[in-house]
Amino acid sequence: MRPYTLIAGDFVATGGMDRANLALASYLARQGGPVRLVAHRVADELLGFPNVRFVRVPKPAGAYMLGEPLLDGVGRLWARRTLAEGGEVLANGGNCAVPAANWVHYVHGAYQSEGTGSLLRRLKGRVSHRLYLRGERQALRRARVIIANSERTKEDLVVATGASPERVHVIYYGIDPERFRPRTSEERREARAALGWSEGRRVALFVGALGDKRKGFDTVFPAWVRLCARGDWSVDLKVVGVGAQREVWEREARERELGERIQFLGFRKDVSELMAAADLLVAPTRYEAYGLGVHEALCTGLPALVSRTAGVAERYPVGLRDLLIDKPNDVEELVRRLEDWRTREAQLAPDAAKLAETLRSQTWDGMAAAIVDLLERQRAR
Repeated sequence: MRPYTLIAGDFVATGGMDRANLALASYLARQGGPVRLVAHRVADELLGFPNVRFVRVPKPAGAYMLGEPLLDGVGRLWARRTLAEGGEVLANGGNCAVPAANWVHYVHGAYQSEGTGSLLRRLKGRVSHRLYLRGERQALRRARVIIANSERTKEDLVVATGASPERVHVIYYGIDPERFRPRTSEERREARAALGWSEGRRVALFVGALGDKRKGFDTVFPAWVRLCARGDWSVDLKVVGVGAQREVWEREARERELGERIQFLGFRKDVSELMAAADLLVAPTRYEAYGLGVHEALCTGLPALVSRTAGVAERYPVGLRDLLIDKPNDVEELVRRLEDWRTREAQLAPDAAKLAETLRSQTWDGMAAAIVDLLERQRAR
């Protein structure tokens, strides 16, 4: 294959865009051609390939905002070299403005997070948003071809950057179909036993950062408080994630004496096993370009309550549309959606199983092959 240079913050297994970047890099590495990765971090598995070169870019003080200009500068140097060799270059969003391909995982122009925490933290958030927004506009206007992870992302980036719709192509994320798969009843019992979860109670999962309001935990928490005040709500909530607000939420849960009704699990590497043992995923996100965590849950056959505006919601069949949340800020709506899920849980199972089968048919290699095929066809024009 021709030389490929990929420019992104990270190529690791954690995080939606990072996992997708890792999948593409791994696929290209196995094709045997030269692969250059311009990034802050790269998974060890990629470094074992003799045809992979990691161009490490510093991240001062561990801050992506400070590392962004360095990533842009180093990325441009390697992009020019690769294009001069007749190779292909693929950058991520606004991290590098090059006249090549761009893969958009998140549109900064579509959402500005509402800051939480100290004044300094909120100020940093506003400054970084402006910098990312400017870089995004510059990069996408220069891009020869743009890949979006959903139709929602395509629409958002066209509006936010003025990019021509004809240059934007939608390719959905893939999945590891063996890791994220429906489990048998016996496997679910074993998973619950291993985690110490009661067999007699339903479990809902929330998976997401607790550092700002984008993932919507500030809607989930009061909804759960209302439901737990009733004697007939036999569903417990397990919260997976870390962030600046985690201690605040844990303290409030203790003050309300919620006990095991809401349990904070922190960062976990066994999310697939948690999904295997759970009964529902709750994700009232205020902005989600796609939503890999929801995608993973659906691949296990787990129903997921998610905002209707999330990219992954495009994949829902008619039979599961009642799981889509219209107003992620509306606690009352979330309570109603949760009650409806509990009432219709058995009815939703067949449609959830069919969707799992459909989503699992697109592997990470299938996604990567579709991207490479698109770029090679664009090159041949």
